[in-house]
This record gives sequence, structure tokens and C-alpha cells, in this order.
Amino acid sequence: MEKSLDNPPSEVGADVTESGSAPLPASPREDITAWKWTIICITLYLGALLYGLDTTVSADVQGPVYQDLGHIENLQWVGLGFPMASAATILFFTRGYGLFNVKYLVIFCFFVFEIGSALCGAAPTSNALIVGRVIAGVGGAGMYLGALTYISTFTTRAETPVYNALIGLSWGIGSILGPIVGGLLSASNATWRWAFYINLPCAALLLPAYIFLFPSRNPRPDLTIKEKLAIIDWLGAILNAATYVIFIIVVSFSGSVYAWGSEQSIALWVVFGACLIAFVLQQAFAVFTTTENRIFPVHFLKSRSMVLLFVVTGSGAAAFSITLYYIPLFFQFTKGDSALRAAVRLLPFICLFIFFVMAAGATLPIIGRYNLYYLVGGSLLLIGASFLNTIDTNTPSGHIYGYEILVAAGSGLVWQIGYAVALAKASPKDSSKALGFINLAQIGTTSLSLAIAGSLFQNLGFHELKRAFADYPYPDDYLRSALAGRISPVFTSNDETAIRIASVSVAETIRKMFAPAMAGAALLIASTLLMRFEKLSLGIAAAG
Repeated sequence: MEKSLDNPPSEVGADVTESGSAPLPASPREDITAWKWTIICITLYLGALLYGLDTTVSADVQGPVYQDLGHIENLQWVGLGFPMASAATILFFTRGYGLFNVKYLVIFCFFVFEIGSALCGAAPTSNALIVGRVIAGVGGAGMYLGALTYISTFTTRAETPVYNALIGLSWGIGSILGPIVGGLLSASNATWRWAFYINLPCAALLLPAYIFLFPSRNPRPDLTIKEKLAIIDWLGAILNAATYVIFIIVVSFSGSVYAWGSEQSIALWVVFGACLIAFVLQQAFAVFTTTENRIFPVHFLKSRSMVLLFVVTGSGAAAFSITLYYIPLFFQFTKGDSALRAAVRLLPFICLFIFFVMAAGATLPIIGRYNLYYLVGGSLLLIGASFLNTIDTNTPSGHIYGYEILVAAGSGLVWQIGYAVALAKASPKDSSKALGFINLAQIGTTSLSLAIAGSLFQNLGFHELKRAFADYPYPDDYLRSALAGRISPVFTSNDETAIRIASVSVAETIRKMFAPAMAGAALLIASTLLMRFEKLSLGIAAAG
């Protein structure tokens, strides 16, 4: 007989309660007037929107960036640097918000985000642009986690799910508007630089609210700054960040910068393996930390449901991010679209994604059978990605829109529900860690999937072009530049035959990029079949 869990017990053991936490009043907002709280919430929502916007804004600015700054080998880092830095610091900021004054930490992260944005806009070189993206990614991760912390601190238990949903919705809207905003500004007189500068006037609007209206909240007033710093699992934080960063570096550099069998490439892989093993052992045995303070919630790995939620969330994020990133590139190469035109072609994808995210969030508390959402969503993802894996230069645009819609529907169904299920599965004391765990699955897998897809694009694309242009005297640099867009000397030549060959070759390479999305969808379905067939009583939780 089927078991219904209207009030499911936690599958995950509760953490040891930290002593000395500052007590909250019976009403968490009794000292905050209604108008102040309204402005605080609007500020948090706009901050989450900016974070989502910057996550994807680079999708349609790569061609103009390459035209201005050059260096085809650095181009993928314009998109990768931001989510990579966010993923590398999520666990660190999760711990920070459990120790330090929330207001001061949020303002600090806000300034870091804006400094990174300013550097991106003013970047004189592609390396400077990448550094700016990394800095902005660190600040953005802290801003988003700070917003979730404020909501959980200053709302009642009944209110928290609704406010969290609005934070997540703001992030989602920003992430899907990113390519459109980037394409629009790139095609205007403002140039691609204002795709990053746009955060600065927003800062002028939001900063007064952060400084003068946001309430302070010190979660551990019993500890001094020095004692708080001592509690942090610094070794775990460093090893976690190093593992993410080095993996993305080695995947991105292998083949395009260093030959796969070169000493540099092998050395990078060895360093990555050493960091990964060191991080696993350090967390498993709580080296230079305690089981309560270690950076990664290791006890979640004992829960089948939590592990599977991590996998399905990451799989859905991978399929979503790859589609969002490579569909505009396909249209730019095969249809001669400008960045703006290619972004506009994403509208069917964006609208359907929003609809199904909202539909899943609204119906999940009623239906309760979360595994059905993953099964249906994964199936739609697999079908859509499989069709996208068949496209070529002759595929009608209408067919591609239809394939996009399938991917959008599947992604939307699975995008946010993991938060609600994780909160139901974890103990109340683990709520913040559960949100961070699922957020790591989304943002971390986004950065990893884009890195792997980017490496495949550079390596497979070069070999495809090399084979196609075997009878042409083009140097390797020309062929690699063809992967950056139609501004390449190959595309700007007057040789129509060469342009046609390049278009077909690059389109074939982009087609292959949807194979990882297919793999992610297949993994999602397989993981769903291992889930418990149960009905949970759930509320709407955060997305992002």
C-alpha cells in the first residue's frame, strides 16, 4: 500500500544547536514598520534579479566582446567566471551568515558585486573582464544568500515559503532576461559594456535602502569577531573553492590552450585530483574543524532523497543552461542574426519556462508527488534535447522553437521544486543548509556544465573546421576565431564557399553541444525512478 507522508519525518539528522544565538521577538518584525518592510523586500527582490541577470547576461555579448578585446581562448570565461565564482563561495557564505551580522555582510557583498560590475564595464582586456566577472560572481552569491537569510530571519514560519518564492522568482526572471538585455545593449550605441555598467545606477537606487532601512541581526552575539573567524572551516572552504575552480580551469584549458597530453594539462589534472581527494578526506574526518562546523553538510549524503534531489536539480540545471547558452549562438552562426535578434528568438523558451516554473510551484503543494514532476519534466527535457541534437543549417526556425519549448517546459517543471522537497526532508535546524545544498546543485552544476560544453565546443569545433578547411591555407588561429562568431576573418572574407563551409561546420559543432543536455535529462529520469513514490505536504519554496 502506498504511504502518504503528510508530515514526513526528517531523513537527515539535526545539527547540534549552536549556543548563544540571539533570541528573536515573538513577532520577528515588531520593530519594523510596514512601509520599511515593503522597501526592504523590494530591495531584496531587485538584488536577486540583478544576480540572476548577471548570471546569463554574457550569453549574447561574446561576439562584440571578441571584436573589441580579442582572445578567442578567453571568450568562454566571460560566461563561466561568474557562476564559477558563485559556486565556489556558496558554502562559505552559508556559514558566514550563520555567524556574522547579516546587514553588514549583505552590504559588503553588494559592494563586491558592484566593484566587479564596474571592472567588467571598464575592462581594457579580456583578462580584466574575466577578473571582473569572478569578483561580481562572489558578491552576487553573497547577495542572494543574504536575501534568503533576511527572509528566514524576519518572517514567521508560515510566511517564509511565500517570501522565499518571490526571491527565487526574481532570480529566475533576471536569469532569463539576461541574454535579452545583453543582446539589446550590445546592438545599441551603449555597447556591450553597459550590459555590466547597468548594475551601477541600480546600486545608487538600492544602496540607501541597504544602509538606512535594513535592520541589523547578529546571529551569534555571544562570540567575538575573533571567535567567529576561528569557527569557520577555512581549510574546507579553500579546498572546496579550489576544487571547483581548478576543475573548470583544466577543462577549459585542455585542448584549446594546452594540448591534452601536454605537461601543463597533466599537471592541472593532477592538482585537481589532489584538491578533490584532500577536500573529501578533510570533510569526512573533520580535519582542523568539527563535524558541526565543517563547510559541507556531509550528513545529507546519508539520505537517499537528498542525494537524488541534488542529482536531479543539477541535471535539470545543466540542460537548461546549455540550451539557453547555445541556441542564440546557433542562430547567430546559421541565420546571420545580430546578438539582439538571436536573443529575441529565445522568447518562446523564456515564456514557457516562466509558465512552467510558476505552474510547478502552484500545483506541487496540491499534488504532492514530486517524483512525477521530475519524471514528466525529465522526459520533456530528453525529447527536446534529442530533437535539438538533430538540427542543422537547413532546419526551419519554427522547428527549433518547438524543440526549445519542450526543453523549457521540462526545465520549468524541475527547476524550483527541489527546494520545497529538501526543506521537507531535512530537519528544521538544517533548513538553511538544505537551501544551500540545492542552490549548490543548481549554480555549481551550471558552471560545470557550461565549462564542459565550452571545452567540447572549442575542441570539437576546431577539429570540425580543420577537417572542413583541409584544402584551404587558413592558419589555426583563423579557424579558432571562427568559433567566436561571424566577425572572424573566415566569415568576413568574400569567399561564399568558405563562409558556407564554416557555417555548416560550426552548426554541426553546436548540434553536438546538446548531447550533454540529453545525458543530463537521461540521468534525471534514471534518478527519478530511484526516488520514493510518496506524497508530501509541501509549501512553495525558494528557487534560484
